[in-house]
Amino acid sequence: MQQAHTISLVITTYDRPDALSAVVEACFAQDDKNFEIIIADDGSTANTRECIDRLRARAPMPLLHVWQPDEGFRAAMVRNRGTLAARGDYIVFLDGDCIPRRDFIARHRALAQRGCLVTGSRVLLSPRLTDSVLRDEVGLDALGLTDKLRYRMSGDMNKLLQLLVRWPDVGRVRHRFNWRRIKSCNLGVWRSDLERVNGFDESFHGWGHEDADLVVRLHHAGVKRKEGAFGTEVFHLWHREAERDNESANRRVVLERAASRSTQAVRGLREHVRPGKGAEDRPGS
Repeated sequence: MQQAHTISLVITTYDRPDALSAVVEACFAQDDKNFEIIIADDGSTANTRECIDRLRARAPMPLLHVWQPDEGFRAAMVRNRGTLAARGDYIVFLDGDCIPRRDFIARHRALAQRGCLVTGSRVLLSPRLTDSVLRDEVGLDALGLTDKLRYRMSGDMNKLLQLLVRWPDVGRVRHRFNWRRIKSCNLGVWRSDLERVNGFDESFHGWGHEDADLVVRLHHAGVKRKEGAFGTEVFHLWHREAERDNESANRRVVLERAASRSTQAVRGLREHVRPGKGAEDRPGS
């Protein structure tokens, strides 16, 4: 199996520097440090930029900041911008409120397989545990079995077994498409496959299903889905749900594309001018 040589971790964020800091600190602590970080910023204010500057000053790996103006929810566009700024042949997308475990990069590297994408897994945290993590800097990856059991029993975590078991790379590839657990908050894709389908589709308006659309189009292009559960878990910090005014309309688009076997984004990677070297920290780059 050919593994990814260079991994680019694209972290999306919007105006939540405390969560972003916790996520990036966990990235600094990875067992496998052979990767770069691109923070794909959907229009955050100066507080986030200052947070990123402080983190970058002591980053043990390259850390870039790609920013775009705040014109509403444009996650698809900022992920495309992050992809264009990346230098890796394998892109792992992570949200700025999803704290990775120490072996997150190592596990994604081990599961990377040509002709496949990896849909990662997440453990949802309660508002109470989220507050403790951000306020008291609770080290989630250092929790013992007793603490994990306590948090699971109290409802502060929605999963436990996935934190205790590491499933080998056996039986993970799905040859038939299914909709379960498609989340771009934890997703590994070969760069060449993203380019083949023109990346995320920026024609989606508002929150919802731009990640499912990408996976559907990749499936139509012949890319199989590989399950990352019991190997790639991240801790998803609680937040209020985004407005979902366009959710049903976006879902209809995905269903139409599933039926038509479409592979191409209407507006995606090819509609951008690739940023030049040194431009990644300038607004709008």
